[in-house]
Amino acid sequence: MESDGSDVESAEEAARRLLAQQPKTIEAVRGGGNNRLFKVVTATGAVALKSYKPPDSDDWDRLDHEWTALVFMARHLAGSIPMPIAHDPATGWAALEWVDGARIGKRSATDIAAALEFAGMLRTLRAAARTEPFTEAREACLCLGDLLSQIDWRLKRLEPVAAANAELGDFLDEVRTELAFRRQDALLALDAVARLPRTLQVLSPSDFGFHNALRRPSGKLVFLDFEYFGWDDPAKLACDVHWHPGMALDPAEQELFTAGFELQARNDPGYHCRITAYRPLIGLRWCLILLNEFLTLGLARRRYAGQTEEASAAQARQLAKARVLYSSVTHRI
Repeated sequence: MESDGSDVESAEEAARRLLAQQPKTIEAVRGGGNNRLFKVVTATGAVALKSYKPPDSDDWDRLDHEWTALVFMARHLAGSIPMPIAHDPATGWAALEWVDGARIGKRSATDIAAALEFAGMLRTLRAAARTEPFTEAREACLCLGDLLSQIDWRLKRLEPVAAANAELGDFLDEVRTELAFRRQDALLALDAVARLPRTLQVLSPSDFGFHNALRRPSGKLVFLDFEYFGWDDPAKLACDVHWHPGMALDPAEQELFTAGFELQARNDPGYHCRITAYRPLIGLRWCLILLNEFLTLGLARRRYAGQTEEASAAQARQLAKARVLYSSVTHRI
């Protein structure tokens, strides 16, 4: 992540306030697509300092959701998440454990088992979470109607841009055609308004996978980024893992995840029907998520996170990714 002097000055001030000590060094590092991340070294060690983009028109408080999730998980899943240290909601900063780890490159069956184990542990914490202030996860799908509404909303947001971009417009026409077919199949299989009861919902990171994980020197995986954490349908979680562009699972890996999630859902009688109906629809939804760079709000978030790529180049790249994913959705199901 590139950062100007004012960013570092703001980080230094936040570090002094949150850590109650003077930083020795501060380094801007590449974070996610929405926030800024710094490595702060003090007399007692390294700390991750994260600056969260303030809630925008979606009114989603990323800091509040992630902090609440981390504090809860620190009591139950210590070692599998970065431990929370301090935060300041008024200024949008949080200090977290600095995880000395590497991005996940080549994945093994052991890594997939570790990811499934983490998701399974969150499932077992449903009872412990009943007294916690968790809301639904970001864009949770607790009924078919939720999912269809989300897809329609994403299409509607892109329509004004597509009116002036023929290539984008052509692609959205393809998505609409496929959506009409998949929507009909899903409506024949599921009641559009029957909501999944809380007893069958799970705590979901909502952006879960190897793209948001680090491998410690010991080999243990640490999972990151819980800004969208909350209650959701386990079928939605499984479908997101299947299609997330950051995961890029091969067919064998998809099979391992599919089998693992099905085993965890063995006491959920409607799981198989829901995931069968949801999987292609969530794939189409991810095609549209990849096109956020065409939206003013999406570009603003990337700029805040320090990404400087020209808008036209980012849009061309993301449209190409969306087409590749669309091909997978339409030919592998």
